Amino acid sequence: MVLAEYDFVIVGGGTAGLVLATRLSEDPNQRVLVLEAGTDVSNDPRVKIPALYPALVGTEADWHFHTEPQIDCHQGRALGGSSAINSEVFAPPTDRSINAWSTLGNEEWDSSTFRKYYAKVFTPPKIEESSRKKLGVDGYSPYDTPNGPVQLSLAGNPDNPVREAWVAMFKDKGYHVSSDPLRGISVGAFSCISSIDPVKKEKSYAATAYYHPVKDRANLEVLTNAHVEKILFEVTDSTRATGVQYRYENKTETVVSSKEVIISAGAFQSPKILELSGIGNKSILDSREIKVIRDLPGVGENLQDHLISGTSLETVDGLETLDPLARQEPEAFQKAMQDYMTNQSGLLTSTGIDGYAYLPMIEHLSEEGQKPIKQLFSQHQPSGNSSHEVRSRSFHELAENTFLNPNMPSAAYLAVLAQQALPVDPDSDSPAGPIPGSFITLGVMLSQPLSRGSVHITSNDPMAAPAIDPKYLSNPIDIEVLARHMLYLETIATSPPFSKLLKQPLIRRDPASYLPDIETAKKYIRTSAISMWHFGGTCPMLPEEKGGVVSSRLKVYGIDNLRVVDSSAVPILSTANMQSTVYTLAERAADLIKQDHGLC
Repeated sequence: MVLAEYDFVIVGGGTAGLVLATRLSEDPNQRVLVLEAGTDVSNDPRVKIPALYPALVGTEADWHFHTEPQIDCHQGRALGGSSAINSEVFAPPTDRSINAWSTLGNEEWDSSTFRKYYAKVFTPPKIEESSRKKLGVDGYSPYDTPNGPVQLSLAGNPDNPVREAWVAMFKDKGYHVSSDPLRGISVGAFSCISSIDPVKKEKSYAATAYYHPVKDRANLEVLTNAHVEKILFEVTDSTRATGVQYRYENKTETVVSSKEVIISAGAFQSPKILELSGIGNKSILDSREIKVIRDLPGVGENLQDHLISGTSLETVDGLETLDPLARQEPEAFQKAMQDYMTNQSGLLTSTGIDGYAYLPMIEHLSEEGQKPIKQLFSQHQPSGNSSHEVRSRSFHELAENTFLNPNMPSAAYLAVLAQQALPVDPDSDSPAGPIPGSFITLGVMLSQPLSRGSVHITSNDPMAAPAIDPKYLSNPIDIEVLARHMLYLETIATSPPFSKLLKQPLIRRDPASYLPDIETAKKYIRTSAISMWHFGGTCPMLPEEKGGVVSSRLKVYGIDNLRVVDSSAVPILSTANMQSTVYTLAERAADLIKQDHGLC
C-alpha cells in the first residue's frame, strides 16, 4: 500500500532509480517510494535470454520514441529501465573521460573517486586459467574487490576464435590492453564484457541485481504503472520540492516527500518532467502555458548520443555466428532454444559482441594527418558569452585535446558475430535485410561527439511524447573524425591473425561499405549510421553559467530537496556504452544523499 508520505520519492525505477532505492532503503528508518511507468518484466524470456533483447524493441517495455527527423530511439519502460532492454555490454569508461567531468567544473568527480564506486556495482568474470588465452584475457591479474550486484561474464562460446584473434591482432599493432579494463583503461583492445550471469546465462540488470534481493524490505515501496505528471513545490523565501503528482489506475494521486524528490526517469523523461513542473527555459514554459518555478535554460539541451556505423564481412567457412538467428531461421532458433533450455549453451547465451577497442585516429596521427582536423577545430571554435556558447567552448576544447592525442581514444570499435542490416540508400542495390552467409560486423562509434541536440515538451499534457532532435553530425568535426575511423576498418579486416577469420579478398554484405576514401566514408555514414541508444546530458551536471541543470552533488539549481540522478545528468558521454557509467553515478549519488541528510 502506498503511504501518504515518504522520506524519499524516486521518479523512475530504471537503472539509476533502483540503485538509489536499494541503497537509500538500507537504513530501515528511511521510507522510500519508487514510481515507475512500466512493469516488472524480469520473467519475460526476451529480457532473460541474452540474444533475444532485440525482440523487446517497440514492445510495452520500450518507450519507442521518435526523433526529428524520424529515427526510432529506444528507452526502457520497465523496472530496470534501459538495463532491461539493452545489449548487455558492460564497457568501462576511460579514466580521462571521467576526469573530463571534473575539468568541466565538477571538482568532486574524478576517476579516482569514480573507481571506488565503480567497483561496488559488479562481480567480475571468473575465468578458468586454461581459458584465459582463447578469451583474450591472459596476463590479467585477479580482481580483488568485493563482489557487487551486477554479474559479469565473457559470454558466448568460449571456443569461438574471435576474441583471441581480435586481441592478438591489436597486440601486434601496439594497442593491446594488458591489464583488466575494469581496473582502468586508456586506449587499446580487449574482450567485450557482458552483464550476463555466468551461471544462469541470463541478463543481469538493475531489477534482478539490485531490486529483487531487497524487494521485501518493509521500508521500500515500488509502484509500477505509475505515470508521474509533475513535481510539487512549496514557494516561500526559497523553493522546495515537497512531493509528486502522478497518475495511477486512471486517478490523479499525490505523495509527499519529507526529505527529497529524486528524478531518475532518463535522458528524455527527466527534462520532460522538469519542464512540466515549471523548471526549464522560460520561453518554452510560457509557450506551453506552464507556470515558471525556475528559469533554467539548460533543461533539455545538450542531448548527446553515440552514432555507430560499420561493415559486415563474410567469414571463412565453419565459423559459428548468430546469423541464423538474424535471419529468423526456424530450425536454427529451435535448436538454439533447446540448447539454452537444456544446458544454458548455444547461440542464445550472448549477443555476439566479442571484441572492443578504444582507439585514436591511428592512421592520422602524423602532423600532416592531423592538419585537416586542426583546421576544422580552428574554423568552428565557439565564441560568445551565453551559457550555451560557454558550454560549447568547454566541450570543444576537451574534444580537441582528445581527438589530437595519440594516447586518448576518439572512437570505440566492436566486433559482432552476426551481420547488421544497417539503413541503406534506397536508390542503391544494397540489401535491406539479412542475407545468406556467415558474417562478422566491424562497427565504430564516435566516443565524444560534438554535435548536440535537444528534448523538450510539446504541450502541457503529461502523456504527450517530447520532441527529440539529436542533431546528429550537425557539427562538421564529428563526421570528419568518424570517417577516418571508418577507413581503419579495412586495416583491421586485413590484419592477421584476425584476417584469417574472414574470406580474403574481403566479401562485404553491402557493396556500399567499400570505402576507398574519406568522402565515400562520409556518404556511407550519412546513409547507414544508427543510434546506439546511449542518450545523455539533457540535465547536465555543470556549473549553471555553462548551462548546467544540477550541481556536482546532483541538486537542481535554485530548488531545495530536488535532484536528478540518471544519464541525463552525465555532462559528457563516456567512451562507449553508458550502462556501467550510470550504475556508478547512482552509487555515488546514493552516498551524497546520505551525507547531506546525516545518514552515514
